Amino acid sequence: MVGFPGAELSETQPISRDIVEFGLGGVILFNRCLHDPSRSANISSAVQLRELCRSLQELAGGRLLIGVDQEGGAVRRLRPEAGFAEVCSASSMGAASDTGRTREAARITAQMLSEAGCTINFAPVVDIDVNADNPVIGALGRSFSDDPARVAAHAATWIKAHRERSILSCVKHFPGHGSSSSDSHLGFVDVTDSWSELELIPYRDLYSRNLIDAVMTGHLYNRRIDPDFPATMSTRTISGLLRSEIGYDGVVFSDDLQMRAIAGRYPFEEAVCRTLAAGVDILVFGNNLDYDPDICPKTIEAVVAGINAGRVSEAILEHALRRVRRLKRKMTVRT
Repeated sequence: MVGFPGAELSETQPISRDIVEFGLGGVILFNRCLHDPSRSANISSAVQLRELCRSLQELAGGRLLIGVDQEGGAVRRLRPEAGFAEVCSASSMGAASDTGRTREAARITAQMLSEAGCTINFAPVVDIDVNADNPVIGALGRSFSDDPARVAAHAATWIKAHRERSILSCVKHFPGHGSSSSDSHLGFVDVTDSWSELELIPYRDLYSRNLIDAVMTGHLYNRRIDPDFPATMSTRTISGLLRSEIGYDGVVFSDDLQMRAIAGRYPFEEAVCRTLAAGVDILVFGNNLDYDPDICPKTIEAVVAGINAGRVSEAILEHALRRVRRLKRKMTVRT
């Protein structure tokens, strides 16, 4: 899943080549072009976004995952200044006495995404608000609550409302970003001394009720789970904790592999291969913090080299492909 600049699609753009020639499986959309603010991003109005998604699906034969971060509050790509409805933060939803506010916010959000042609929302955040000063979760109001059961209840409501409108949801950031004191966009994040198994409760609860469409990893290092690698690259965390212990066998997305917690510490090919080998099914390159027009063919080259060197097995890729195909069968494409 790759990001790209621009509000319109043309045959000469690298993203068009990636879809047609390389079989790219998904795109992620942004409302700001962070690597070059002078360039237009993907979202300027409802009409424009609908046409962009239609053009993307037409190129892909209707098989493209089109993802967006539309949590509400501080993190939303479809914003009021572009004509979209205002949606409050998760912390505001979670502060209500019941899940009614969450249901309404999720209904509005899912309707916007459905009308636009997006297929998957990278929400809800199921991180526990353990550290209210957490610069990337608590301080931005992205967590429903400091109570795991309350987080699970609001997340369940959010996911059900999205399913009613055939929009996939992706819970994040496994195994829990709420207790961190730093931002993985900017660098290494160690939660060894702050994380607890309480942060797994929403995942266990939602899984037990068949309410997880997909999971996104966090670039979080926890030596109590894996002394060597952050969660995104950790076999113990993904294949072990998430798949074997919790029992989840659906699609796992990486968080953006261009975030400094990964890109600043690991060579590109190693990051790609270790992430796949750990059990991640879809590699996400936002292509927004930094832009590389050839990120898709470079990733393919890295995977092929990893297979040839024995760092990635074909069996792991086949399992990932089956899970992705299963997820895409749940997808509704509007043209």
